[in-house]
Amino acid sequence: EGSLKIMAANAEQEEAQEEIEVDYDGEALDVGFNVAYLLDVLNNRSEETIEWGFNDANSSALLSIPGNERFRYVVMPMRI
Repeated sequence: EGSLKIMAANAEQEEAQEEIEVDYDGEALDVGFNVAYLLDVLNNRSEETIEWGFNDANSSALLSIPGNERFRYVVMPMRI
């Protein structure tokens, strides 16, 4: 609770893992995303806070920036 564990793997069997502190009060989720789509957002925004909205592991996620009603980014999960 209160943390996000990020795990990445590629076709060459290489893996990486990182855990960061987050403000989250929902159920634990195991969900996968194409990292290229997430990097599109993260590499082009300078804000320190990005909100992620999830319903469940099979539904789209909505990324938004607090205080910026014009920015919305929807990303679909991958099967893991």
